[in-house]
Amino acid sequence: MGGYHVAMAAARTLLVGDDPLARAGVASLLGGVPEVELVGSGGLEEAPALLAATGPEVVLWDSGGAEDSAAALVGAAGEAPVLALFRASGRPGELWRAGVRGLLERGAGAAPLSAALMATARGLAVLEPGLAGAWLRAPPPTADDGPDGLTPREREVLDLLAEGLGNKAIAGRLGVSDHTAKFHVNAILQKLGAGTRAEAIVRAARRGLVVL
Repeated sequence: MGGYHVAMAAARTLLVGDDPLARAGVASLLGGVPEVELVGSGGLEEAPALLAATGPEVVLWDSGGAEDSAAALVGAAGEAPVLALFRASGRPGELWRAGVRGLLERGAGAAPLSAALMATARGLAVLEPGLAGAWLRAPPPTADDGPDGLTPREREVLDLLAEGLGNKAIAGRLGVSDHTAKFHVNAILQKLGAGTRAEAIVRAARRGLVVL
């Protein structure tokens, strides 16, 4: 009796990254891979709309140096797990603690990248081999989050929110882009369980995180 071959459906993948050239390179790399179906591509600021429009199974994020945006992207992705490409000089531990479920170093070839996307889409955790070895040998990293669940940068943004600043003003004060400020604000709303900025400030004040 002959064996059976079960074909697996391609992983519906949304490609996110703020560098258009890098996105184009990754899209080209995966263009001929039958295991991956790219359903959309765009920057971090476009991610929420793209997620709603495409309903991907997995998000492939070329994180660049935007580790601070990981929590907001993971929150926006909802049920779709995030596989992040990180720089050799990046902070993959911060990405992992923010909820990213797959980590590969930038420059991974089509075969490992497609295999990682398939595995992440099906609920498995994926780690760059070097990270897996180092993390299994060492104690788990200490989270940067404070007892309130906010990172130091998010606490800075919360203070500026309490001053009544908008995203553009927050970005100018911190020296970051507008979309980075927006993602920090979204992460704060999610962590505080608030639907609006005003509600977030009230909840933060009740917890003693800000003084009104």
